[in-house]
Amino acid sequence: MSERTSAAEAPATGSPATSSPHVDAGDAGYRKDLKSRHINMIAIGGAIGTGLFLGAGGRLADAGPSLAIAYAVCGVFAFFVVRALGELVLYRPSSGAFVSYAREFMGEKGAYTAGWLYFLNWSTTCIADITAAATYAHFWAMFSDIPQWILALIALAVVLAANLISVKYFGEMEFWFAIIKVAALVSFMLVGIFLLVTQQDVGGHTPGFSTVADAGGIFPAGALPMLLVIQGVVFAYASVELCGVAAGETENPEKVMPRAINSIMWRVGVFYVGSVVLLALLLPYTAYSGDESPFVTVMDKLGVPGAAGVMNLVVLTAALSSLNAGLYSTARILRSMAMAGSAPKFTGRMNKGQVPYGGVLLTAAFGVAGVGLNYVMPGEAFEIVLNLASIGILGTWGMIMLCSLIFWRRSQDGRVTRPSYHLPWAPYTQIVTLVFLASVVVLMWAGGGVGRTTVMFLPLIAAALVGGWFMVRNRVTEIAEARKVG
Repeated sequence: MSERTSAAEAPATGSPATSSPHVDAGDAGYRKDLKSRHINMIAIGGAIGTGLFLGAGGRLADAGPSLAIAYAVCGVFAFFVVRALGELVLYRPSSGAFVSYAREFMGEKGAYTAGWLYFLNWSTTCIADITAAATYAHFWAMFSDIPQWILALIALAVVLAANLISVKYFGEMEFWFAIIKVAALVSFMLVGIFLLVTQQDVGGHTPGFSTVADAGGIFPAGALPMLLVIQGVVFAYASVELCGVAAGETENPEKVMPRAINSIMWRVGVFYVGSVVLLALLLPYTAYSGDESPFVTVMDKLGVPGAAGVMNLVVLTAALSSLNAGLYSTARILRSMAMAGSAPKFTGRMNKGQVPYGGVLLTAAFGVAGVGLNYVMPGEAFEIVLNLASIGILGTWGMIMLCSLIFWRRSQDGRVTRPSYHLPWAPYTQIVTLVFLASVVVLMWAGGGVGRTTVMFLPLIAAALVGGWFMVRNRVTEIAEARKVG
């Protein structure tokens, strides 16, 4: 399967059997300032975030070493999702990404649903990110007396200011954020492998398979805990679709995107699965907790002066990177919706740097609500928003796979031509992925607690979407009719 697709192959616009390409008004006005290195590192940054650096601690404590299996399984489906999105990107690059494709293949109702589910994902993820940043900052004594909500507000203000400059600066920030994350993970893995090979003592434990065996094996509490943490693991992969959004602001996406997407699979294997396996071999799973990054836990146990502080700085960077990416992507999605009438008008406005600042500010406003959540219940803030974000993620991934399935059906009818870089084993891949996503919702319910409460929010989310559609449908129709006349 070729990784490179010619311009003639990708959009499929020339043959009589192919309908005229869809034009998204939200794509106008952007600068093509993102380079290949930006997209590649954005893809890496999207695959390595808060869900690994902070969330893995609590998940290890719950599921033990079997967490590595959960990461591997969810990673395969995350790859299917981003590969499906990559096929659509090569068919027609758009900053509106899956919202634009939902508009083409499912109509304005589909675009509206996809967009607001994505906004639910990232508006709540932003809260998770600022909560994580505040939690990391408390590691240092100089910040320990500062309330968590104040630290969360500072993190939001810093990233908001940086995100409003221009896409070029966003790309550079994400490039270096990703470099830091990858370098830190590689360094940690090298240290971990050295400790395993030399059998160095780690907090009173000799690392190796005996650490896993003595703590109850791969499934210390059975297979059920592994299944129940899957919704949190899905959250860890929440940003893999980011490179699809960024494709609308890069030159030659048909050359850049396949390389970036194909590399996600081995990144998942090395960074997620590999890291969790190492963590499980270095310390018993009972040594980890949701209150501290597992990487910081290991460094702290080693007793290396300053090592834990350095690792904590890295995971703080990861949280800020995720927050930066969330503000970026939701702004582009909201602008695509605003130009069609399904989002507030101000979210379609751009500043002199060609940044859709209205969308950035709207997402940041929900981050401010997250600051309030950190004030009211700092201990539970991360877990609550993580589960709400998971609903948005599942909805977004489901819409991407539905668009991919409809695109495949149209290709069978000869109405569109699939690019040579496409999702393998269609339509079975889409169907199996949709079944997996539905099963995650079932698992959230079965897990009880916050997960069950989150599922109980589904009727309210559906009602809000329906009510919102009736509020905007007349404006959507007016804009659509005006474009036809124009």
